[in-house]
Amino acid sequence: MSLINFMSSSVGRLVRVVAGVALIVVGLALGGGWLTLSVIGLVPLLAGALNVCLLAPLMGQPLKGR
Repeated sequence: MSLINFMSSSVGRLVRVVAGVALIVVGLALGGGWLTLSVIGLVPLLAGALNVCLLAPLMGQPLKGR
């Protein structure tokens, strides 16, 4: 539950955005089949940008972050 609380916080939001950008950059840098990693990186990037925690509803918490 503490992971969900962390990911719903402002710092967790920043972590999601940074992780998403990192996945996108690595996927683009490696190219080829690794471009799929860039597409996957859009999920945490958008989740952080829109301030939603996709795991929170699984634990009975609200989708929207604090």
